[in-house]
Amino acid sequence: MQTPLRPTAEQLLAARDVTIPDIAAPGLRVLFCGINPGLWSGATGRHFARPGNRFWPALHRSGFTDHQYRPEEQEQLLALGLGITNVVARATAKADELTADEFRQGGAALVERVTRLRPRALAVLGIGAYRTAFGRPRSTVGRQPDGLGDTEVWVLPNPSGLNAHYTLDALAAEFGALREAVA
Repeated sequence: MQTPLRPTAEQLLAARDVTIPDIAAPGLRVLFCGINPGLWSGATGRHFARPGNRFWPALHRSGFTDHQYRPEEQEQLLALGLGITNVVARATAKADELTADEFRQGGAALVERVTRLRPRALAVLGIGAYRTAFGRPRSTVGRQPDGLGDTEVWVLPNPSGLNAHYTLDALAAEFGALREAVA
């Protein structure tokens, strides 16, 4: 069965609590970590799939990619040393449907994943998710003082189109600071 690029309302409803596979491998330059998949991602099986999500444009504008990838090209990131995972695996309509306990459990699972995969950097895309998952309520966007073993930890703004605090250019600049650090 081919995965839909534009899911129907019925497919979106059916995507609640679905999990999608990570795009990950050992030794990546950067493992990007979303908060959790939205219903659009759950329905399509693709990370950051909802139109209006600014992950793919920010990734390109920051210089990580030579063109703007589409969600259906996500596996091609591995060849660039980039991967994608989530703090919480289950798809929801909104991140505020997740509990603090889910974030903490997701943070513990993420530490295990990073320990196993050993990326050069982990980039958590959402300050609130990072603060809750890692118990660091005063963290700010940027490189974090404590890594995970040899892995640098960065917090970048959430690329959701709902995050009005950051324009696409500001988002790309934050991604760019990470790209320069791992270059």
